[in-house]
Amino acid sequence: QVQVVESGGGLVQPRGSLRLSCAVSGSIFEINFMGWYRQAPGKQRELVAFKTTSGNTNYADSVKGRFTISRDNAKNTVDLQMNSLKPEDTGVYYCKTILRTQYESPWSGYWGQGTQVTVSS
Repeated sequence: QVQVVESGGGLVQPRGSLRLSCAVSGSIFEINFMGWYRQAPGKQRELVAFKTTSGNTNYADSVKGRFTISRDNAKNTVDLQMNSLKPEDTGVYYCKTILRTQYESPWSGYWGQGTQVTVSS
């Protein structure tokens, strides 16, 4: 069994900062992908940023230069530092990981329960 737990959401004023954290635990053999998605009210879930174990990193155009994703492969954690926040960054932020639980088992995706980020004055 795999657990994905996010923390760090909250209410912040525009141009403020927040740091989200995600920890993956349980039956883990190997992790490939760790990333953050968000879903605003009435909109589809969208990719915010991801980082693979090999170091490949990607950001949504809307957050480039403001958000930074970082991973600790030894601890199976991924953080998202969000600076210069805008009201349009408001939404539920979800952590996702792609991993396998045993040698040569298939890669599977796991989601966290989400953490609310609200940017408002």
